[in-house]
Amino acid sequence: MIAILNSHGPLREIVPATRGLARVSSIGARAFLLEAPGEFDLAAQRRIWALSQTVRGWTDISEIVPGMTNLLAIFRETPEDPEGVVARLLEAWDDARSIDLVGKTIEVPVHYGGEHAIDLSALCDLAGLGDREVVRIHHEATYRVFALGSAPGFGYLHGLDPRIYMPRKTVPSLKMAKGCVTIGGMQTGVAMLTGPNGWNSIGFAELQMFDPMSPTPAMMAPGDTVRFVPARIEL
Repeated sequence: MIAILNSHGPLREIVPATRGLARVSSIGARAFLLEAPGEFDLAAQRRIWALSQTVRGWTDISEIVPGMTNLLAIFRETPEDPEGVVARLLEAWDDARSIDLVGKTIEVPVHYGGEHAIDLSALCDLAGLGDREVVRIHHEATYRVFALGSAPGFGYLHGLDPRIYMPRKTVPSLKMAKGCVTIGGMQTGVAMLTGPNGWNSIGFAELQMFDPMSPTPAMMAPGDTVRFVPARIEL
């Protein structure tokens, strides 16, 4: 089976998806992606965090990229025995025990509604809820940063209430502003860059969440807790 995973290139399935078992795919010659079985939930992510610690210690690893309930392992050299690599990854996954990363708590002041909330009315229509109820549901939740990616400093957040899930747009907004607070599927986040964006904007955050001149450029890190705090509500 041939598939495409974001921008990593062709992906070849080595271990097929089986209910309850992890799946491993090769991406090019040196990279292997392990995907956790089951739901995109905190339990699976905690095992990915544990797996990351194990694989990071392998001497033949060049880089690891933890994602949303998956882990990309990039090797220094093209493995002579790809099947052996797959077996190592699956064994490490089976041995991985759930860990919880001790992160900081980040409060993000949000201007809900207003000129940047271009998709709030559509979300209300889909959810069958009023705009104030959508805002309340969004800011009362507590979110965990599962992984960073997509754009510098962008945090993939888990914890969105299912009542306000909203599919990503089939036609992205061409110039969504940096700082827009967005919902895409079962996730929420803050846009890190101004440009095309397929997520749905419900508000705006002025907080600087990525500073390339800082020793730690990204404000968010895996394991952090995020709360959205209404600074202003304009509906």
